[in-house]
Amino acid sequence: MKLSRSGALRRLLLALALTLGLGAALAQQHAQHGGAKRRPPPLAMGAAFAPGGELWVTALDEHKRLFLQTSGDEGRSWSAPRLLDIGSDKIAADGENRPKLVFGPRGQVVIAYTEPLDKPYTGRIRMLRSDDGGRSFSAPFTVHRDQQIITHRFEAVAFDAQGTLHSLWVDKRDLEAARPAAGQGKPAYRGAAIYRNESRDGGRTFGPDLKLADHSCECCRIALAPTPDGSLAALWRHVYAPNERDHGFALLNAPPQAEPQRATLDRWAIDACPHHGPGLTPAAAGGYHAVWFGIRDGLAQVRYGRLASDGKPQGTVRPLPDEAAEHAAVLSAGSRVAIAWRSFDGQATRWRAWVSADDGASFTLRELGRAAEDNDHPLLVPRDQQIFALWRTTQGIRVERLVP
Repeated sequence: MKLSRSGALRRLLLALALTLGLGAALAQQHAQHGGAKRRPPPLAMGAAFAPGGELWVTALDEHKRLFLQTSGDEGRSWSAPRLLDIGSDKIAADGENRPKLVFGPRGQVVIAYTEPLDKPYTGRIRMLRSDDGGRSFSAPFTVHRDQQIITHRFEAVAFDAQGTLHSLWVDKRDLEAARPAAGQGKPAYRGAAIYRNESRDGGRTFGPDLKLADHSCECCRIALAPTPDGSLAALWRHVYAPNERDHGFALLNAPPQAEPQRATLDRWAIDACPHHGPGLTPAAAGGYHAVWFGIRDGLAQVRYGRLASDGKPQGTVRPLPDEAAEHAAVLSAGSRVAIAWRSFDGQATRWRAWVSADDGASFTLRELGRAAEDNDHPLLVPRDQQIFALWRTTQGIRVERLVP
């Protein structure tokens, strides 16, 4: 990588800091202002609006118990937390790997999460399901059929327009199968893989584990977006040979390809996982809006771009108007598009958004808030043709309506 200017070097160092997240910086800040403090609960949460219009969130409390909380007034007030029975499960809630909450078309509510297992970087995808609008939930169960003590992590879940529940996750069964005999040497396999399955009865039963793509990145979230025909499209960080960590795109209703469509062209060569997944949402004019983080020509940035209906990159790629931006989310409602992110300025974390009323042709920057305390990655949540931004800090959950 050519770094001919001090500015490029500074951006590269910034990228490395973003890759590691804000935790270390915030911990240092806390140490400088009063010494050791009580650790906050894991802050990563899932959120969705229920069919009746209430905002629901699921997250962990300070005792790492899973709870549900609802708001009928767009986050101005909240119900008392309701604890959910997860048995002896542990739950990952660390930003890129957060609990998920989705509503189905027939009173179904699904909560999915990764349960870390005893070996490093291993896990299994677990789920709670409800058929009565969330009044009661099943005991937790494992979504995938493969039961090896390996990586099954970073799940994404969504219902399509036909009511089929789709689950996707990062999976290392093929990496394990590629290991040399007697465990000697490094397997000749890049990264991990994306696997998925489907449930046509709201999570009661699931079909077989299906491989969507070999050679995914190991620790980045998977983005899902609806397609015009009512199915789903997926976008994830992929490891293109020999070690370029761009993004792969696939349609779930299409046959798997030998190599997924390359949706970004940063050509970031790095033998490490950035822990920084993409975002994806439909564009009114066709295709998709996408956001992602990468290093291109020595510049570390979160970028926005357009993808065609088959995932091919289109038009000009634009950086977000914040060189420290990280973990951006993107969501559309017709021709309105919202992008939300956080950035650390050395003193506090800023919560910012870029909003477009013309399908991404132009954007307006909005300042949503600041926090000196620990905080989660921002979320965007739809309700009809509205878009809301959510941000959880140790002080609570903030909600801002961005569209209209």
